[in-house]
Amino acid sequence: RYVFTWHCPNGPGLSCPFLIDTSGAYFRRSFAPLFFIRLPKFILFQEEEPDPSDLSVDHDYFQEQIWPRLARRVPAFESLRVRGSWAGYYDYNTFDQNGVLGPHPRLENMFLAAGFSGHGLQHSPAAGRAVAELVLRGRYETLDLRRLGWDGLVEGPPLQEHGV
Repeated sequence: RYVFTWHCPNGPGLSCPFLIDTSGAYFRRSFAPLFFIRLPKFILFQEEEPDPSDLSVDHDYFQEQIWPRLARRVPAFESLRVRGSWAGYYDYNTFDQNGVLGPHPRLENMFLAAGFSGHGLQHSPAAGRAVAELVLRGRYETLDLRRLGWDGLVEGPPLQEHGV
């Protein structure tokens, strides 16, 4: 996954919403007038997925593939200038891109809350409460999240979330 920050003095104002393009690229305003974009490459151009052992940023990819899409979506972005970038791994469950939550099937007293893709912060209150209930009471009480447990990974079927 690549992340780029850029400066665009004539870009959208402070009320610019989080925007997801139909290509899968998305951006949001960070600090005036700085924007950033995260590119989930596995969504955009799966056949062009970079080598995961190489965490260098492909600046040509931004210039040739992403910038034109941004400028079509927001014409003011024609004048944007990249300020910084980085590449990193995207934590997700490859089975169905959902979190894995609950006790480990083989390791006693090990509880997991992992692999929530980009939803970790959004799901953390419920996941934290669920794990706390498991640890303290041995069962879910508030929300039944068994479908996110190991059994779902082993037995299937995948729990599909079409909004990811």
